[in-house]
Amino acid sequence: MVVFDLLGEEVEFEPGQYFFVNLIDPPYEDERGPRRHFSVVTSPAEKGVLGFCTRLRDSGFKRSLRELQVGDEVDVEPPKGKFVLPEDATRELVFVAGGIGITVFRSMLLHIAEQRLPYRVTLMYSNRTPADAAFLDELHALAAANEHVALVLTMTDDPDWDGERRPFDARFFREHLGGRLGEVTFMVAGPPGMVDAMKAELTEAGAAEEHVLTDRFAGY
Repeated sequence: MVVFDLLGEEVEFEPGQYFFVNLIDPPYEDERGPRRHFSVVTSPAEKGVLGFCTRLRDSGFKRSLRELQVGDEVDVEPPKGKFVLPEDATRELVFVAGGIGITVFRSMLLHIAEQRLPYRVTLMYSNRTPADAAFLDELHALAAANEHVALVLTMTDDPDWDGERRPFDARFFREHLGGRLGEVTFMVAGPPGMVDAMKAELTEAGAAEEHVLTDRFAGY
């Protein structure tokens, strides 16, 4: 996770929104340029800072980001995006996260906890192994502290995992949500292929298309 100090400024945003970050004089060239967007992983209550989390791949941008030092400056644009908590807090939410898609949901869950909001949330989080699952201990703690937050984990490539190892599909959703499928709002975040696949599986399981909200993480 990278945390940027806003140098005394405070930025208003909603959990789930994203910011474009421009690197200033990056040491490595990138064919896509020095500008990327990142969803915020911190909460709005953490005034004066913005935190972003990303997989550190081998692109010029990611290598430059990896080598930032304390005191280096970047340009952060105003927040964008509509993948935010619905205004209606009476309808149960099911967060479906793959990999680094967990960032938006960490921000939302922190906000819900800090503001004591009445949302009921089931977080369904898929990774290959526990070591790949960002914020795993913290998510357990958030669920343990709030009776209205449930955590469903699956580790698809860990034979020693004592829990679900199946990938998300229509059967998985039906078994874990049962008759609630048509009564909840789904929020799906992850790589584009995963998000498209989850939309299809949720539709097959019986979820209404208008109650499936999505956010795609390109990962470059």
